[in-house]
Amino acid sequence: MVLSFIVLILGFAALVWSADRFVFGAAALARNFGVPTLIVGLTVVAMGSSAPEMMVAGQAALANKTDTAVGNAIGSNIANILLVLGITALLRPLSVSSGILKREMPLLVIVSLAAWFIVSDNYFSLIEGSLLLVGFVLFLLTLIIITKQTGNQNDPLVNEACDEVPENIPTKKAVFWLVVGMVLLPVSSHYLVGSAVDIAKFFGMSDLLIGLTIIAIGTSLPELAACIAGVLKKEDDLALGNIIGSNIFNILAVLSIAGILNPASLDLNIAQRDIYIMLAATVALILMSLSFTGSRQINRIEGGLLLAAFISYMYYIISF
Repeated sequence: MVLSFIVLILGFAALVWSADRFVFGAAALARNFGVPTLIVGLTVVAMGSSAPEMMVAGQAALANKTDTAVGNAIGSNIANILLVLGITALLRPLSVSSGILKREMPLLVIVSLAAWFIVSDNYFSLIEGSLLLVGFVLFLLTLIIITKQTGNQNDPLVNEACDEVPENIPTKKAVFWLVVGMVLLPVSSHYLVGSAVDIAKFFGMSDLLIGLTIIAIGTSLPELAACIAGVLKKEDDLALGNIIGSNIFNILAVLSIAGILNPASLDLNIAQRDIYIMLAATVALILMSLSFTGSRQINRIEGGLLLAAFISYMYYIISF
């Protein structure tokens, strides 16, 4: 069991690092081939934070662990809001001003409701997974078109994504890191899922529970690091935008993988418990971000409430 925990930790570390290298190589290569920085930033770079969840969902689905894959997507969304945003707001209150965030918040509600509809019958089908993937592609295309047409290139969210696109990287170096990422991503996610399953069996945890807890929290760590870095630099929109964007990607891109690779019946707790926690957390995020007072700020008290809610949720699903 000690070995499984060691493999789990190393798997998380390798997964996050290989995702970073993959994004670096892919973005640099795309730029070298003349793809506009805006498109690279809002696609390859923006997807980078959700790459670990996507790989874990794929590995879990291929291992016939669809509940783990779905639990990872839903659990990551819960962790992003209650844990990551809670800790971030405790460090420093977050102000909301980005126009893109205001557009993406309603979209987050829509895709969250779509996730609820999909799991409500306790079965995740190939058609439902495919529709989510189509929605993901349309979301990216729409975001790029709107950004171009409205001149939101000065939006801090867009600037951050574009600033992350590497410059003047030799094509050979870009290809090298792209290949390294492509090789290590599936390998690290394979060992991560395998060790997580071993730990789950040892403690008598269900496939869903391991996805909602260990894997969801682990794959949310990059978002936590990015948000803390954002607030320390007083870039509030970047921190909040990272959470909203990641949650949209988790539903449209990560969740879709489970349905496409392994359509299956789902654990009843998903429809009866966890999806409602995700919806409640999403509603709380919207209300806190768009305050009726006009200040539009997520303060430390609200951050503390979010974190307390996450701890309570973890205690409940593990104890009962």
